[in-house]
Amino acid sequence: MIGITDRQIDVTQLLCEVQSPAAGAVVLFLGTAREQTGGRATASLDYECYGEMAEKKLRELAEEARRRWPLVGCALVHRVGRVELGEASVAVAVSSPHRQAAFEAGQWLIETLKAVVPIWKRENWADGTSEWVHPAGQSDAWGARGGP
Repeated sequence: MIGITDRQIDVTQLLCEVQSPAAGAVVLFLGTAREQTGGRATASLDYECYGEMAEKKLRELAEEARRRWPLVGCALVHRVGRVELGEASVAVAVSSPHRQAAFEAGQWLIETLKAVVPIWKRENWADGTSEWVHPAGQSDAWGARGGP
């Protein structure tokens, strides 16, 4: 499964998709909404993206990871819309015959996803204010507020 969803991420489904008798290692990373960011209390997060472009980049990342590491399975899902505290906004699941490749691929995927996939995050603070967070690696072409 590679894609964008407006629903809670089904972790069990992701794991089922990447597990295989050929894989001795399965790595799952979940990025979840935390209650504190930079010393400020977070109420929730909102994510927006240009769906076609974001899904295309996710597929490209999965293909590149498969070229770099001997992966058996690879799944990438990012959520859009409102994400409450403790809920997952992004999931990366990979499997490989050996753990080192699975760990390396998983880390590369999440770091690169955050840097290149056009998904924007708005932090909704507990004090009622909100702020668009600039995507990592994105130029100032998106404007000062960091959103689309």
